[in-house]
Amino acid sequence: MRILLSNDDGYFAPGLAVLAESLAPLGDITVVAPERDRSGASNSLTLDRPLQVWHAHNGFYYVNGTPTDCVHMAVTGLLDFEPDVIVSGINSGSNMGDDTLYSGTVAAATEGYLLGIPSIAMSLVGKEFANYRSAGRVAHDLVQRLARSPLGTPVLLNVNVPDVPYEAITAIEVTRLGRRHKAQAVVQGKNPRGETVYWVGPAGAAREAGPGTDFNALERGAVSITPLQVDLTHAQQIGDIAGWIAR
Repeated sequence: MRILLSNDDGYFAPGLAVLAESLAPLGDITVVAPERDRSGASNSLTLDRPLQVWHAHNGFYYVNGTPTDCVHMAVTGLLDFEPDVIVSGINSGSNMGDDTLYSGTVAAATEGYLLGIPSIAMSLVGKEFANYRSAGRVAHDLVQRLARSPLGTPVLLNVNVPDVPYEAITAIEVTRLGRRHKAQAVVQGKNPRGETVYWVGPAGAAREAGPGTDFNALERGAVSITPLQVDLTHAQQIGDIAGWIAR
């Protein structure tokens, strides 16, 4: 099995190293990741300059671009093979609800999915990040299951794992995305020159977090697996907008 790994935390991130180690028994591992932290890069492609690729001492490839750049380049010419599966992560922090729209971790997996390859985004939910190996074991089990029982069509799975020992995980649940409240206000400060600067504020608290959502699963110590799609068409509004245009 040929497995391509990427992330948005950079090729040096501990979660990526654990992911590579966890999946190594399942096949040939190739890593193509950003040269630095690109969290929040979403699905952006770099089109205003050429990209470069380097080979790190641990065998990982790293690119001066976004997570999407990494996967796109790997699949469309950098590698001389097409991966059987793409896994992105292990992200240091959650990617649930509205976060998926901004996440570089999810974006790397999304690019694989758009290229017709089963793809998984892995995130560790917590603050101490002491249990990457729990997420690594979940990733191993999912990739092994894909190899043993292919679904027959590309899938895009968004997986969030609680930051607890594997034995403390209460369940593995298939969920839907929850929703967050509006993001908190930007944080204003001063740079060393006395100029006003702004940091994007923290994400809002969970707003829709009832049973069946990713937020609810993680709150109860379970792994959340959410199948995603890329079609942004608001099908229910097609008739309304057509009537509005015809007025």
